[in-house]
Amino acid sequence: MKLALANINLGLWAAAYIKQTAESFLSAHPQEPFTLGLPTGGTVTDMYANLRLFYQTGALDFSPFVTFNMDEYANLLPAHPQSYHSYMQRHLFSGVNIAPQNRHILDGMATDPQAECAAYEAAIRQAGGIQLFVGGVGRNGHLAFNEPGSPFTSRTRKVELTQDTREANARFFGHRLDKVPTHALTIGLGTLLDAQEILILAVGKQKAQAVSTFTQSEPTVSCPLTALKLHPNAMLLMDAQAASLLPKDLKKYFDDLQTKNPEAAIYCLEL
Repeated sequence: MKLALANINLGLWAAAYIKQTAESFLSAHPQEPFTLGLPTGGTVTDMYANLRLFYQTGALDFSPFVTFNMDEYANLLPAHPQSYHSYMQRHLFSGVNIAPQNRHILDGMATDPQAECAAYEAAIRQAGGIQLFVGGVGRNGHLAFNEPGSPFTSRTRKVELTQDTREANARFFGHRLDKVPTHALTIGLGTLLDAQEILILAVGKQKAQAVSTFTQSEPTVSCPLTALKLHPNAMLLMDAQAASLLPKDLKKYFDDLQTKNPEAAIYCLEL
């Protein structure tokens, strides 16, 4: 496990990492698309703002990108303001030049969710797999909508959301729990682990327990975040609050680094 401390904005760091990874891949494979897995949620809004800025300033061309989102609510129209279709349109797609046919999001309104999920897996394979999958982590350690108990071999499927996750997302629905969907379509942990590289972001004190469990536990389905330990090229990026419950040895290491670099505010664990 490699440890590092950075002193730039977390969203900018993540966006710059996507840019660097894409440019490196496209330089080596100029005839192939760069396949990028994407999340939604409050953790990554600043990352998307920086990606839009890269495009607007001519720093990054998104035309070779093919994207696959992690998940979508079930039985929520794409035009609903809280659907992940709407989220992606607002935060990324309206501001960059990814061709519409190269943007993939699960159809939460599919009349046959099983067929929809199978087709999504097939589309990922047809695109050559995911080069970089970026995601956030839930306060109970979930990745995408893979709640605790999800097998590490799970594939894209329809799932029931836990009370904890629905309560965490109620803020996006006017704090009305009854308005939060009860189910979602999500990639599986196996789908995520198939990616060539994984970058997971953790922001805020509510994510600290999941991060602490990750650093101190062997891979366990009770904390989906620990699945990252099964991947040869994964990184966990967190802010100081998400890192606040790190075990003493890791916390001391980061605190010593921060003493030397007081402006630093981003913690990186590279597995």
